[in-house]
Amino acid sequence: MVPADEGGRLMRTDLLDDPVDGLDEALAAVDAFDDALVAGLLRPQPAQTDGIVALAAALAGTPLAALVAEAADKTAAGTAGEDHLVALAAARTALMGSVHDALTARIGDVTGRPAAEETAQAATGEEPAAHVLAAARAWLCDLARAGWQGIDHELVGGAAPVVSALLPDPALRRQATLLDGFAAELAASCPGATLERVPVRRWADLWSRALLLTLPGAARTPAVSTATGRLLPLGVDVQEHATAVQAQVHAVFEPADGTRPRLVRAAVSAPKPDTVVGAGLWQLLRPRMSLLAAVSEGRAVELDAMPVTAEGDLVWDDEHARAGEPADPFATARVVLATATDPLTAPLDRHPARIAVPVLLEGYAAEREDGGPLTFTVAGHRLAVDTDRVPAAGPLTPEAIAASGACLGLLRWDAGAFLLQPLAVETTVRKKTVAVHAGAWAGGTTDKAGVRAEKAATDTVAVLRERAGKLLRS
Repeated sequence: MVPADEGGRLMRTDLLDDPVDGLDEALAAVDAFDDALVAGLLRPQPAQTDGIVALAAALAGTPLAALVAEAADKTAAGTAGEDHLVALAAARTALMGSVHDALTARIGDVTGRPAAEETAQAATGEEPAAHVLAAARAWLCDLARAGWQGIDHELVGGAAPVVSALLPDPALRRQATLLDGFAAELAASCPGATLERVPVRRWADLWSRALLLTLPGAARTPAVSTATGRLLPLGVDVQEHATAVQAQVHAVFEPADGTRPRLVRAAVSAPKPDTVVGAGLWQLLRPRMSLLAAVSEGRAVELDAMPVTAEGDLVWDDEHARAGEPADPFATARVVLATATDPLTAPLDRHPARIAVPVLLEGYAAEREDGGPLTFTVAGHRLAVDTDRVPAAGPLTPEAIAASGACLGLLRWDAGAFLLQPLAVETTVRKKTVAVHAGAWAGGTTDKAGVRAEKAATDTVAVLRERAGKLLRS
């Protein structure tokens, strides 16, 4: 137990080790269906039929029961239409959503923080062209019928015209990006018959999410309100891909009207060449969001009517923000974090992989046995530390984490267990407590390593721009 009067610390770490009722059964049903997708649903064999039936059985007693049972029967008989495959994708998504809800409820018990109250807010915007989404849905259903072992370049290439039709419409950009990335992964694995290892759950996740995003209403813009008050940054989570990068700032928002503080996020992303890595990533992101400068300077940000969704995502606009007073993230976590409400999660985002809850951990012992993963032990309970998620774009290192006495991070769930992704740590250097942040270089740095990395990135970007200019001129 950690004293409950000490700010944002984890309070009941013992609960992280306790089993969650129904979790294993829900995941087993999902895995059974995912295995059926490997060989395809065109002519399912008995083992695949068992997986489809297991999915339907897991939904018995729910509003989806009759719909999914019919879909399972049709699929087992090899006569499933698009509506039946959509129903199976919805059933799988609902099960993963139940896992998400059970895990977030457990995290709420651990932190003692309340969840925000749900308010009915309808999505806005016109319905995009239905024929484009129908084409995407048809391609995804063809994928399910072929299965991951049945994919080839001709089948996967069918996504290209669909993506090209989706991209011009900003309302369909999310669907286009998802389909494009999914198709690229599949193309790199063709032909499926020769695959030695299939990323079964990942591809099933992408397939079911993409299929549901083709349904009417899925592409509408979430309703937004406005936020006026003080934003206190906690840390930055950097997510990097070969062709894109995103920085997501986790923060506490204190409304000017004196209502309860709440956890919010603000994200910025940018396309990137695969040669820009490390601290060079910030050059691509800084021009798009002034919040990154405030993070590296350790300042609060004053918001004036900043758009924000019900899920706590700030729709960042620099016109609605100005730099505020100095604000130490660890002080924010110790004083305010425990009183802030956790954000809601949109229905289609309810997935255990999306769990990322800010917490402050202190009073732990860092251990690494036989070269294994780093763990923090608090009150006799061990919590795995995911140092692989620490970005190279900042000064935070696994060594600094192992030598730390306080850690501000994101509580996640992966491979059947909770783990901690560090965003910042406090460690002792020459008898002084020093804070090291993953996002310390977000707004620029005088750190020697950071300066060298920035210069290398500047040179790379300059060369790429010169080459691009020559191509355009020719």
